[in-house]
Amino acid sequence: MSDVILDRRDLRFQLFEVLDTDTLFERERFAEHSRDTIEAALDTAEKLAREKFADHNSLADKEEPQFVDGKVVMRPEVKAAFDAYIDAGFLSSRASFEEGGMQLPDIAAAACKGMFTCVNPSSTAYAFLTAAAANVIRNFASDELKARYLEPMMQGRFTGTMALTEPHAGSSLADIRTRAVPQDDGSYRLKGNKIFISGGENELADNIVHLVLAKIPGGPEGVKGISLFVVPKYRLDEQGNPGPRNDVILAGLIHKLGYRGTTSTALTFGDNDDCHGYLVGEAHQGLRYMFQMMNEARVGVGFGAALLGYRGYRYALDYARDRLQGRHPDAADFSKPMVPIIEHADVRRLLLTQKAYAEAALAMSFYGYRLVDEIESGEAQSSRDAELLLDLLTPVLKTWPSEYGLKANDMAIQVFGGAGYTREYPVEQVWRDNRLNPIHEGTTGVHGLDLLGRKVWQANGKGMQLLAGKIMADVEATSDVRCKPFATALQAMLPKIQAATEASGKLMADKGPRVALSNGNAYLQLVGHTVAAWMWLRQANAAVKLDRPEDEDFANGKLMAATYFFRWELPRVELDAQRLVDADSTFMDMDSRWF
Repeated sequence: MSDVILDRRDLRFQLFEVLDTDTLFERERFAEHSRDTIEAALDTAEKLAREKFADHNSLADKEEPQFVDGKVVMRPEVKAAFDAYIDAGFLSSRASFEEGGMQLPDIAAAACKGMFTCVNPSSTAYAFLTAAAANVIRNFASDELKARYLEPMMQGRFTGTMALTEPHAGSSLADIRTRAVPQDDGSYRLKGNKIFISGGENELADNIVHLVLAKIPGGPEGVKGISLFVVPKYRLDEQGNPGPRNDVILAGLIHKLGYRGTTSTALTFGDNDDCHGYLVGEAHQGLRYMFQMMNEARVGVGFGAALLGYRGYRYALDYARDRLQGRHPDAADFSKPMVPIIEHADVRRLLLTQKAYAEAALAMSFYGYRLVDEIESGEAQSSRDAELLLDLLTPVLKTWPSEYGLKANDMAIQVFGGAGYTREYPVEQVWRDNRLNPIHEGTTGVHGLDLLGRKVWQANGKGMQLLAGKIMADVEATSDVRCKPFATALQAMLPKIQAATEASGKLMADKGPRVALSNGNAYLQLVGHTVAAWMWLRQANAAVKLDRPEDEDFANGKLMAATYFFRWELPRVELDAQRLVDADSTFMDMDSRWF
């Protein structure tokens, strides 16, 4: 089958007709950009993605990196793709002109990155991790650390990772045991073990810069005692070039269900008591610094899941149009030719559901990146509001695309039938790759706890007020009769979310967080589906304004996907709202001895 990449018509729709990216060009930071420069960047990204990334997605899955004589051995195409990505300037697409970057709006940079992730998420991950680690160093490290590490990372000479997880602790970062002992020269000696470190060993660059969470002896207990350190694979000489090997050892590779082309490593720091690390910012503030990379990664994971959901859907759509099987129930004349399976109602159900999930997830992700642009270039109050809204929505932007992009992939396999679960067809790998995303950067359950236990209450609930205000602005702006039912249904969900929030808050006060948060997943589903419905209202409102004859099918497809979502999907979470109001105790009532 031919490879699938992001549809440029849908990209233009998201960027310019739904999110009005044109208005960013009026701001000083983006004044040198226009639709033409964004389209040119997308042209380059699409061409490079097809030529350098799509060619080895399946190969890197079948021949994943190997642990040989204490080092990793990778397929050569991965490095060729990484180098081409660097040479084309995409690693620094968001960086300022002064830093040698393209100074693209974040939403445009994400669209470019989406071209690569769509066709090969594993190889794209190395560049994404490097850029995210470099952003942490840019924002929080000393001038000395920036001088030594930031430029080579942005040039692709060094790659980057984040080393958080430890074997015994998992997501519970408060329990990490890695220690960092201060030295007379201002450096630290680290000792500990980290696992599931993506890109923790590779053959792509001269050095690897690990951002490592560790505790300084004598510091506060729990997360308040966590500090952040730059720990290079090779220490640097006076000229800033890689010198002696640091005491960072590859203990082994972890073999995953998907994303097999991205190394997942177990690393040991300080086995020989000579692991040099360098403090980022202030001591005991490491988790606050690292949250920037973690949140960037969370939004990125959601975006990647949306892209994989979309990729599987487009494969299934092409297959359904070509595959001949059966006849219509009211025309069972076996002398007549078989029909394409897209003619069958249940296949259309599977395809329409995939479209509704994948395109809502993409819209949601692009909205998150548009908020980043508002934070970085908007006026003061607008920037503060965008930051609060993005913080609130981050659990949703990570988990909803991860859960429903995967569901879309499951349906793509169903469309393919028996061919779908074979390695001879592409959706099997797409599903495996996407199955990691509900776990990547925190499980869905963890993000439910984060949303209900922390995010909704920040700034006295202002984030939720902002979200409701944004939704109502789009509801009130709905004028086309075809979209009015969507607006009415969405508006009706807001008091249900408010009631569920108030009931959860009261339960928190009366019975404590253990009971109140036991239905955190239901709350996350409720808010997530409502946000997805909002994305469909926004897309429908934009679609009805398209007036060119060549856009008719595109617009009708958007309206039917919105119709499906509001008729079939949004009503599902009304039960979640009621369970939260009723303080359903099913999970708390189930004694662990009864399983």
